[in-house]
Amino acid sequence: MTHDAAAAVSVQVDDVDAAYAPAVTAGAEVVHPLTDEPWGVRRFVARDPDGQVVNVLGHA
Repeated sequence: MTHDAAAAVSVQVDDVDAAYAPAVTAGAEVVHPLTDEPWGVRRFVARDPDGQVVNVLGHA
C-alpha cells in the first residue's frame, strides 16, 4: 500500500469476497487488492467516491 492509503475505518464482514464486487461496482478505487494476510485476515482496502479509505476484512 502507498503511504496515502491509510484506512480511516475498518469494517469486518462475514464474506469479504461478497463485499468486494459491489464496492468496485459502486466506484470504489481498490488501493490494496483482496489478500489473505499471514495473520489470518482476508481483506481489501478501497477508497470510496468521497475519498474515504476503508479496510474491509473478515477473519479466516
